[in-house]
Amino acid sequence: MTGRPVWMAAGLALFLAGCGNRAERYTLPDEVTDFAVLYAQNCAACHGNGGHGGAARPLNDPLYLALIGKDRLGEVIAKGVPHTAMPPFAQNAGGTLTDRQIATLAAQMQSRWSRPQDFAGVPLPPYSAGVGDPDQGASVFRTYCAICHGPNGTGGTKGGSVVDPAFLSLVSDQDLRTMVIAGRADQRIPDWRGDAAGRVMTPQEISDVIAWLSAHREDSANVARGIDLP
Repeated sequence: MTGRPVWMAAGLALFLAGCGNRAERYTLPDEVTDFAVLYAQNCAACHGNGGHGGAARPLNDPLYLALIGKDRLGEVIAKGVPHTAMPPFAQNAGGTLTDRQIATLAAQMQSRWSRPQDFAGVPLPPYSAGVGDPDQGASVFRTYCAICHGPNGTGGTKGGSVVDPAFLSLVSDQDLRTMVIAGRADQRIPDWRGDAAGRVMTPQEISDVIAWLSAHREDSANVARGIDLP
């Protein structure tokens, strides 16, 4: 019987040790609220860690965030863009994120990466606008864009073709508009203020040049036309 107290003491020690190492509670996917986790799981693959360095547009660009605004950014995340690489993330659109999670992503991108003070007093062009005049757009293109993309948009010394139907089939008119306005600092593409020395593109000129670019689509009824794409 002398071994019994030793055995009981050992068993008690194991029991107490187990109580101190209980498994952590599993968090259901739609209960995740941490921005870092949500971004890593849903955005980083395309837009890069920290909002930059991916194949898609940087999301840590203050100009882009000032242009699109929190509400529209949330809409794009939720709805995606049909027939493009941007999927819908809202559960009611076939995605996996709740409205709360989408709101967290949009709000945190704005609070972490935007710099509204940089654009105080700067008249930003509208994020979206109606269809412009493609004939006028040809002249606008030669004034602001030909220096990089060539007079016909087929490519130049500083930039590739922007009228290639294969390229246009992958982007929406809104994506083209966003590119013209916000540029791509990571690719040294200037914004609407820096294309021509001493001249700033007007909202009408922006709409016109987008109409001219869109007119080069192989399919004039392309489903991506006019749909939001971040």
